[in-house]
This record gives sequence, C-alpha cells and structure tokens, in this order.
Amino acid sequence: MSFTLAIVGRPNVGKSTLFNRLVGKKLALVDDQPGVTRDLREGDAKLFDLRFTVIDTAGLEEVTDDSLQGRMRRLTERAVELADVCLFLIDGRVGVTPSDEVFADILRKKNARVVLGVNKAEGAAGDSGALEAWSLGLGEPVRLSAEHGEGMDDLYRILLPFREEFAEREAANTPETEVEIEGEIGEDEVDPVAHRPTAKRPLQIAVIGRPNAGKSTLINKIIGEDRLLTGPEAGITRDAISVRADWQGTPIRIFDTAGMRKKARVVEKLEKLSVADGLRAVRFAEVVVVLLDVEIPFETQDLRIADYAETEGRAVVVAVNKWDLEDEKQEKLAELKEMFERLLPQLRGAPLVTVSAKTGRGLDRLHDAICRAHDVWNKRITTARLNSWLGAMTEAHPPPAPGGHRIKLRYMTQVKARPPGFVVMCSRPDEMPESYKRYLVNGLRDHFEMPGVPIRIMFRSQGDKNPFKERKFHTPSRLRKHIEGRKD
Repeated sequence: MSFTLAIVGRPNVGKSTLFNRLVGKKLALVDDQPGVTRDLREGDAKLFDLRFTVIDTAGLEEVTDDSLQGRMRRLTERAVELADVCLFLIDGRVGVTPSDEVFADILRKKNARVVLGVNKAEGAAGDSGALEAWSLGLGEPVRLSAEHGEGMDDLYRILLPFREEFAEREAANTPETEVEIEGEIGEDEVDPVAHRPTAKRPLQIAVIGRPNAGKSTLINKIIGEDRLLTGPEAGITRDAISVRADWQGTPIRIFDTAGMRKKARVVEKLEKLSVADGLRAVRFAEVVVVLLDVEIPFETQDLRIADYAETEGRAVVVAVNKWDLEDEKQEKLAELKEMFERLLPQLRGAPLVTVSAKTGRGLDRLHDAICRAHDVWNKRITTARLNSWLGAMTEAHPPPAPGGHRIKLRYMTQVKARPPGFVVMCSRPDEMPESYKRYLVNGLRDHFEMPGVPIRIMFRSQGDKNPFKERKFHTPSRLRKHIEGRKD
C-alpha cells in the first residue's frame, strides 16, 4: 500500500458508504441513523490502478470529555495523526455547518494533506453544498456520490500525486518476500506444511462473548495499544474489527466482535447487523476465544455462543475475564471447571484460562492455549494408526446389532483437518446409533490427544461387493422340477 487515507467528517455524511466503495466490499456497517461507526476500521482500497490503505472513522463530535462521544473523537483524532492523507467529507445536501468549520480548523492544524470531499452531491441538489465548500479554505472540493459511485475519477486524479510522494517510503518498507494483500477475512491462511502461522499467513483469532465481557479491552492489552474503543457502557463495539499484531512471536489477526445478546432481546436492525458481522467473523476464524465474565459465567447465552463456535468447526478456547476481581480464586476455579464439563460436554478438554484484560495477567497462558488448540485443529493421523486404534475400540466394545444384524466396521481414514474429519467404512451406516458415534469421538480425543476441538465422523457403506446380486438367472426346467420335487 502506497499511503494511508483517513475518511473523517460529521456523523451520517457517508464515510462508511465511501469506505465500502473504495474497498469493494460491504465491510463497514451502514445505516440511516447517525453515529453507527465507533471504532477505526482499516481496509485495502483499490481506485483504478491506485492502491492504498483506507481508514473508516467515527463521526466527529463537538465534545472533549470522557463520554462515549468524547472517546470516539479522540480515537478519530489519533487516526488523523497517523494517516498520511485525510479526506474530509461533508454533506452536499446540507451544506457547510458550523461543526464542519470547527473540524476544518482542527484538520489544518493536525494534518498538512487534507482533501475536501462533498458527498451526496449527485444532481442539482448538491450544487449549493459544493459551492459552499470553497469557504472552508481547504482547496478545490471534489464532488462525490459514495452510494452511486460518482466522482471516483476526480478523487483518483487528486490522490494520484500522493502515490509518487510516498513511493520511496513504500519501497523501503516492502519486504523482499511476498506479502499477502490483506483482504476481508482470509480462509485457511496457514502454512500447509508446518501448520504454523507465518508473517504472510497470520493465525486468525475471533473473540466473542456477551456485551461488556471485556473483549475490546482484552484485544487492546494483547496488541499493546488502545486501538479499540472501550468503556463501562455495554455494547460499544458494533463492527467486527480486525487488527494485525505480533503476539509473543506469533503473527496474529484478531477480530473484535459485537456483544451477542439473546435473540429475543435483539430487536433493532443495527444490533442485528452487528451480531451477524460477528458471526461471520467466527466462520472465517481458526481459533475462537469465548470470553466470559467471572461474576456471571456460563449463562445460557454463553453456552449458545460456545456451541455455535463448535458447530462451525472452530478450535475453541474459553477465557474467564475480570479474574483480578475474584477473591476466592481456588474455589472459583474449581467451580468453573465443574460447570464447564457439565454444561459444555461437546467441548470436553477445551482449554479454560483465567485472565484479566485490565492488568494483563494470564495473557501468556491464553497465548499458549490458543497455539495448542490451533495445533490440534490442524492435526493429521495416519490411516495405519487409526485402524489399529479402531480394532482395539471395536474389540473392547463391539458395535451394536440393531434388528439382529451386526454392524461391521471395516476401516477408517482421516479425510480432512481444520477441524479433523474422519470416515468409517462400515455396513448399515444408517443404523449406527449416536451413542456409539460419541464413544468413538471420545476415544479419538483421549487416545490421540485432541481435546477441545470439534471432531467430525461420517459412516459410509462400501456397498455390496457381490457382482451377481442384481443379476437374474433362468433355471432350466428339468432342474426346477427336480428342486420342486425335493421340496415335496
């Protein structure tokens, strides 16, 4: 990427819509109500042959206190300071407001490279706003329509000189090895030989949980900076924000997701979009960290969230946050382990780690648990070992005989990893009871040391190998009479 462009402006001027237009995907949540975006979302923009990094920011508010709006403003100001170029967006249908004039003065002081964009300027309705924009003293305004894609060629013409300006810096920062261009959410980004994360293919982690469990605070502590918006209010995070970092020598891409409440309580359209964005992040993650609150752990919604991660086939690590607030740690830990084994039997053996996102204690244990879960998730077992184990399992506990017909298990092989999947060739696969399937799954976990990861077993029939089964034969008349005579 040649340079970084931050899109800033008042709430509801179309920043997220333009962000989605530049990255070519609907990554940022968009709604008619103002103030949807709260965190900083980065993406790889493509404008004709121009490549750059674009940052979607929260709407600038005229508040400087410690309220939610004040913290959002400080986060946006930080993005302005880090960006190479700022695209200051105003609403062409509303025109220049007093707030726009205040923010224009701030941008002049903080960033030398400011591009003025007039959004929603399609047709004659945006003429007056485009003329008023000259009064801000930020140079020639570019008329845009983020929703309809108008004005993209003018924006390209204005941004093109910055590519040459930052070309030397980009060449110095470009590594010699090929580095993957970060997209939306990569699938199966792991070294195919070593199954280890690399700088090109980072380990993808999604942090999920109920609102106010401390997900954003935990990620900020992991990456070592206040990158995500946090606070005492529940439900601050709305978008599924991804952040790249190096965590104790492991390259990671970690996703912060919106808090997930019970489905019956989610009635607003925006919250539905936020939850859907978080579930989408889970589907493309490799390891899912289910974050619980130590004061109210393993509520019904926590169980549903953990079960969803297991159903999607992700490696699961359960982390209990706010451990620094617990006084009786040993008793509480024993209680948590008992509840975990009783309420989540499908994740038997999954790591249970206690952490404090506020102080950072326990993050080393969480890192080790995630790496171990990722290794098990990628595990492969040879067919010879599997069939030796299968023979011992069937000898110790033979398959059932429904209707008096014994089920024969012929052989077993692993057909995939991530998560581990196995196929057992047998007779009468449709009659195999779930209890025997669980018996084999638990045996795989214990014998091959695969705790906590989803294991998929499919039973298939080889078919009847008798080539004469469906063929009809005509019996000679003399032989038929002889057979009938013997029966008499």
